Amino acid sequence: MSNHILLSLSYLAVFFLAQHQVKKWILSQANKKQVSEVRSRLIIQLISYLMFFVTLSVMAVSLGLGYQEVSLFVSSAFAVLGVALFAQWSILSNITAGVLIFFVFPYRIGDRIRIVEKDEDLTGVIVEISIFHVLIKRDVGDLMTYPNSLMLQKAVIKLSPQVDASTAVETLEDKNSSQFE
Repeated sequence: MSNHILLSLSYLAVFFLAQHQVKKWILSQANKKQVSEVRSRLIIQLISYLMFFVTLSVMAVSLGLGYQEVSLFVSSAFAVLGVALFAQWSILSNITAGVLIFFVFPYRIGDRIRIVEKDEDLTGVIVEISIFHVLIKRDVGDLMTYPNSLMLQKAVIKLSPQVDASTAVETLEDKNSSQFE
């Protein structure tokens, strides 16, 4: 009995240590990529749940529950989750895209972008990137919610910051006057 308790405590210790290291790594990535704290917490929470589920499964097998019972439970849980999320396929694809965007998306909050769409001009500044969607303040003033899965499917062009006409003329005049001095 005491061996089971020690084994359980060691699994939990490894879980908490791994969770701490993963959290530290995700926060450093978020800091490096200038990602909002809310997004970082969501990604940490999602990965922590997955790690906890794996830890519980490994702990159950090593504590004497049969491999078949644990695998039956795990496969049943994934089947129920799969059926539930298949009905809402867009939710699952947006969550997956949100995780991918967290780690590999080349654009940041404040970047001016254009999403290549043949029917409408989707140009604006990224205001927020969440686990399900990206908020873009369009040049016409509207706030657009764009799903993460579509953000990965469509071509996105990073534009230079929008400059109003008076600033552009002043900059051009300063540049020209400095050339003749």
